[in-house]
Amino acid sequence: MYVDGFVAAVPVANRQAYKEHAEYAGNIFKEYGALKIVECWGDDVPDGKVTSFPMAVKCKDDEKVIFSWVTWPSKTVRDKGWESIMKDSRLDPEKSPMPFDGKRMIYGGFDVLLEL
Repeated sequence: MYVDGFVAAVPVANRQAYKEHAEYAGNIFKEYGALKIVECWGDDVPDGKVTSFPMAVKCKDDEKVIFSWVTWPSKTVRDKGWESIMKDSRLDPEKSPMPFDGKRMIYGGFDVLLEL
C-alpha cells in the first residue's frame, strides 16, 4: 500500500465548498486506482511554539486546518494514477477551482511502515 498525505488551511466559510470539491476530486482519484480518500476538518489542532499544523500551512484566524490522505494499492498505481489525474480536464483549476490557497498546502507520498 502507498499513501499520499495532505495538510492545508481552508477558510471556515468554504467548509461546504471544500467538502464538495474533495468529494468530486476524490471520485476521480478512485477512477484512477485510489482505494480510499479520507478528509478531516481540524477540530483540536493547537498552535505550536516551534512547529505545528497551523504554522506549517500559515493558517489564518478565519481558517481551519484540513488533514487528508489517499491510499493506493502501490506506488506504481499511484504514480500512474497521478499522471492521469494531472491530465484530466475535469480537475483543471479553471473549471474546478480549489476553495483554498493551494500554495500553502503541504503534501507527500509515503510507504506504509506499519498498519495495525
